[in-house]
Amino acid sequence: MLKQIFTPFLLSLLFLSFANCGPSQETKDLQVKAKQIIGALPAKMPGSENDTEELISLGKKLYFEKKLSLNETQSCNSCHNIEGKAAGVDNLSTSPGAFGKNGDRNSPTVLNAGFHFVQFWDGRAADLKAQAKGPILNPVEMAMPSEKEVLKRMNEDADYPGLFAKAFPNEKTPVTYENLAGAIAAFERTFVTSSRFDDFINGDHKSISKEEQEGFKSFLAAGCTSCHSGNLLGGNSYRKIGQVNEYKTADLGLYNVTKKVEDKFFFKVPSLRNIALTGPYFHDGAVQTLEEAVKKMAFHQLGLDLSDEETKKIVLFLGTLSDKSRVD
Repeated sequence: MLKQIFTPFLLSLLFLSFANCGPSQETKDLQVKAKQIIGALPAKMPGSENDTEELISLGKKLYFEKKLSLNETQSCNSCHNIEGKAAGVDNLSTSPGAFGKNGDRNSPTVLNAGFHFVQFWDGRAADLKAQAKGPILNPVEMAMPSEKEVLKRMNEDADYPGLFAKAFPNEKTPVTYENLAGAIAAFERTFVTSSRFDDFINGDHKSISKEEQEGFKSFLAAGCTSCHSGNLLGGNSYRKIGQVNEYKTADLGLYNVTKKVEDKFFFKVPSLRNIALTGPYFHDGAVQTLEEAVKKMAFHQLGLDLSDEETKKIVLFLGTLSDKSRVD
């Protein structure tokens, strides 16, 4: 008799226990919003389907090659560090070049860069290949005097002629500046990151905490997605810095490329992926902490004075966008 009474009771408790293990309706709704407004990052970058192992291997060697700077002290990795848990930046406000002089802008991360609609803060390069050509010949950065001098160093090296031949087997003269940039771009197309927020979008309701979910709600409520939307949370448009309240800067941004008056102070909206790892912030690297960056963006772009509590919530959410392999 007792068995007949208790068995259904225990089964009911067991059912309730399993039911409570699933996500709440609120969390489900938030996952739907995250998928619609942001979306998970694809596993591969555009163009990577054509990249061979030989091309990527050459690109990797070139990415770390200091012979690409005039005094052989600087490589791509010097400013865009990917070693260990580094997030594709040097974490400096602005970066010193081969001869110690600093550039005018903060070095953006190379992580996920191939997903961006243009490269550099002012969009002066259309893609990764075009971007890779610039710093090598920039007098402040790697300071090589000409493409010809770069290729001379490549051809005089014991390994590079053979590596270029393997990477570009159908070309009679494989060691070209175009191919050098193409190889670096191929390597950079492997820099795809995966975050806990991607897991959340893809259905894992436990991948971000309740507090982090609240932070995402605050991020949405503040209007941050008016600029930082899409699966990069940015990287897909230009915006004027100081859209609502002036941000003082001498850098004219996109205007320097287009010479159109209406483009003054416009910059590419940075992606927020890995943002917790890539400070200092803004095009000038003037903001040292993520908390300050969130507050300043809210004020200058949205006309909001965020409270410390709301700022903390948003910063907590932004931490979920970090590459899982680069955080403890």
